[in-house]
This record gives sequence, C-alpha cells and structure tokens, in this order.
Amino acid sequence: TARLKDPDQQRKLMTIIEDDVTRLDRLISDISDASRLDAELSRAEPTVIDLSAMLVTLANIHNSTKGTKNKVNIADGTLDYPYPTHVEGVESRISQVFRNLISNAISFSPAEGVINVTMTAENGFAHITIDDQGSGIPPGKEIAIFERFYTQRRGDEKFGTHSGLGLSISRQITEAHGGTIQADNRKDDKGKMLGARFIVKLPLVDIPK
Repeated sequence: TARLKDPDQQRKLMTIIEDDVTRLDRLISDISDASRLDAELSRAEPTVIDLSAMLVTLANIHNSTKGTKNKVNIADGTLDYPYPTHVEGVESRISQVFRNLISNAISFSPAEGVINVTMTAENGFAHITIDDQGSGIPPGKEIAIFERFYTQRRGDEKFGTHSGLGLSISRQITEAHGGTIQADNRKDDKGKMLGARFIVKLPLVDIPK
C-alpha cells in the first residue's frame, strides 16, 4: 500500500498496465485477422495488381514519413522494373505481406541502415527480395520464424511490441495466392553476417494488350 502511494511507483505501475493493454489489444487484433483470413480470401474478388507500382508506393511512403529516431531507408535505385510485373489477387492483402516484411526489416536494421527491395521474373513468377542489414535469423530458425507466435527480437526492443503473427499471416496470404515465402541469411565470402533476406514468389499474369 505504501508503495502505491508513491507517485513514482504509481506512474511505473500505470506504464506497465498501459503496455500490457496495448500488447493484448495488438495480439487480439492479429489473432482475429489471422482467423478470418481464409474466409475473406475465398470470398474476395481478385483483381490484377501491378507489383512494381505497389512496391514503389510502399517505399515512397516509408521514406517520406520515417521518424528522426529511426532513419532506416529503402534504397531508391532498386525499385525500377523494366518488365511487366502483374499478379492477380486481393490487393490489400498482397500489400499487407510487403508492409509486414518491410516493417520486420526496419525493426532489425541499425538506426540508419538501408533496406534493398528488388524484383526479378523467372519461370512465370515474380521474385521479390527484401534485404536488411540486421543481425540475421538465428541458425536453424529459417522455417520456424513463420510459425504462429514465434518471436525473436532485439534486446533493446520493448516486450510485446510484436504479436509473433506477422510472418505467419504473410505466409498464409502468399500461399493463398499460389506463391511461396522463404527466409535466409546473407553472408560475405568470409562468413560475416550481412543481414536477413526474405524472398516472396508470386505467379505473374499476362495483361491483354
């Protein structure tokens, strides 16, 4: 009781309560999103999506709104694609995949790091690669990170900031669109860690001329 009368202790307690409420709210929202995803995708009317335009827009939004504390930048020169990059699906959900992956890359990158987003086309699929300059994926966890509630965060990040569902939802969306998503580490020729790499593959569609 004496402690609760102390203004400093009261403020600390309120901060803990507010953090817990925020964490639970995020977790409930993400669980709800994941549970209704399959039903929503089965009902939604697919549209043709220009992937290059989508990625350019997401990069521009991030680069123009990033804060002063975290100055992670998406490299400008990697977002020009000289060939058709159209897929068919639910645009808001495809966008969610890349927003999740970019957000994930930002959270692991150093304060003024650079994220590279590139795309190629091969065997009828668009290959979208997102590279960060973070600490990489723990050895042997390249598949486990896509499981529900898996979380591996930097030591300086506040507990509960992430629900552990973002990558799981991204895989669910990608596979529902006939694609795949995988993760790996980037290393130099001496084995030094350069960061993580996520690759999304989505089937391309032809646009009638």
